Order: sequence, then structure tokens, then C-alpha cells
Amino acid sequence: MVIRNMEVSISESAQRSGRAHSFWRCGGFTFEFSARPVIMAILNVTPDSFSDGGENLSLDDALRTAERLFEEGADILDIGGESTRPGAEKVSAELEKARVAPVISAICDRFEKPISIDTFKSEVALAALDAGASIINDISGFKFDARMVTTAASSDAGVVLMHVAGLESSKMHELLPDGTAIDEVSAGLRESLKGALEAGIDKSRIALDMGIGFGKSQDQNLELLREIPELKRKTGDYPFLVGLSRKSFIGRITGEAEPRERFSGTIAANLASVLRGADILRVHDVAETIKAVKVFSEVLNL
Repeated sequence: MVIRNMEVSISESAQRSGRAHSFWRCGGFTFEFSARPVIMAILNVTPDSFSDGGENLSLDDALRTAERLFEEGADILDIGGESTRPGAEKVSAELEKARVAPVISAICDRFEKPISIDTFKSEVALAALDAGASIINDISGFKFDARMVTTAASSDAGVVLMHVAGLESSKMHELLPDGTAIDEVSAGLRESLKGALEAGIDKSRIALDMGIGFGKSQDQNLELLREIPELKRKTGDYPFLVGLSRKSFIGRITGEAEPRERFSGTIAANLASVLRGADILRVHDVAETIKAVKVFSEVLNL
């Protein structure tokens, strides 16, 4: 649930579900983790993202997609201007800003909804915040750009700190050693948390992401999803974002090479994540995810 500049009580359903018993403050918006997980919809303004690349290159196309996603029930739009899939072309901060800032500004002018910027570049994050974004979603957990933590700390934006291997973007898809996923990921997230808190970012503004598909083997991806409660225990029970929509680890189970064919597997994995305590789901298929979670929650009385 997203609320605008209000205080609400934690519901009994949140206590039963095992999701975070807290709020996530993101600028003028506050998220309560109660009846269902928060839904973050993916909107990439790139030519080469692995699933929706090329679909939202014009401002009009991006606005139409944003309107559809909000009508379907998205709580947040996550805007990305550079693909982070393996082998994707790197782009400059200037090009990334040119892609995302006009889109964020236009969406914020039309909709009073939270917008997230998916970037690891402080320069892009600052431009996005100036355009109206309320969340910085940094896949590097503040590790690729030393200025990102101060950029976030100087704002009132919410932040998502994700785990990746290495200290630079060229290393983010290198595999973790076998058998170390829980320890490595929790240690990496604690390091990012330490930097964020020391910079003055309040705990209530922070969410975490284990980085499914980034430098993890098939077994490690599955282990991390099973062990969300343990990851929360090891990192301080922050809200956890799970971003697995249409990713290749699903295709390896179902035998589907094309990302768009991984719809059923994505729904199943997201429901399993909710059962294990996911607080935020980052998805392509908003309406279908919300319906699936609603039925799932009713059946299990969450």
C-alpha cells in the first residue's frame, strides 16, 4: 500500500505474512507493507533491455505505458535508461540522463505517483530527482559511484541497495563462489547499509535487494529466494525487494529461451517469494501479478 504524507497502523495481515513490520519512506510517499507486497513496475527507455527494450523510446510511448501500468495497479514505476543485462552496451551518463529525465518529468507532471530511477550513476540519479523521482534504485548498492551515497543522503528519496559482485560494473556478472551465496550477499548488503547509514540516510528510507541474476548461479538464485527470512535476519530486517521477472534462471527451469514466454514461471517464483517474505516485487506484468498475489493471499489467509 502506498500513502501520501500520512501515518497508518501496521495491519494484522502484515504480521501474519512475515513481511517487514515497517514503513518505507520515499520522498513525499510512505509505503506500508500490509495486505500485499508493493508492486514496482518496470519501464525501460532503452533500445536493448532484455525483455522490453525498444518499446518506450518515444515520450508518448513511455507515457502510454506509464498510464497502463498505473491503471493496472502499479505502486511505483522504475525507470531505467541503461540495460544491465550481460553483454549490454555501456552508455554515458549524458545519454542516460537524456533518456530518463524527460520521461520522469512528464510522468510526474501527469501522475502523483512514486517514480524510481534505476541507475548506479550519481549524475543520473541527481537529474532524476530534479525531474521528480522519489526513489534511487542502485544495483551496485552505492559501490560503483562513490558520489551516489552523498547524492542520496542529500535528498529525502527512498533507496534500494542491491547486491552485486565486485566494485565496478564490468564485474557485476561474475559468479560468486559455490556455496557462499547467503554469506556473501548478506555481507555485501551490510557493507552497503553501513555506508548509507554513516552518510545520514535514515533506516526508514532503505530497502534491500539480493540481486537475483547478477553474478549468481542457478542454485544460488534459488537458495537466495528460499532464504529470504535468513537474509533479513542477517541484514537487520529491512524491506526486501525481489526482482526476478522473466529472468533466465526461470527459463532454465521451464525450458523457455524467450523472456516473454517466462510469464507463468515468473508468477510462480514471485508467489514463492511472497511466501518467504518479499515486501516489494519488481515486475513487468502488473495486473496479472496483483491478481495472482490476491488469490494466493486469500487461500493462505495472509
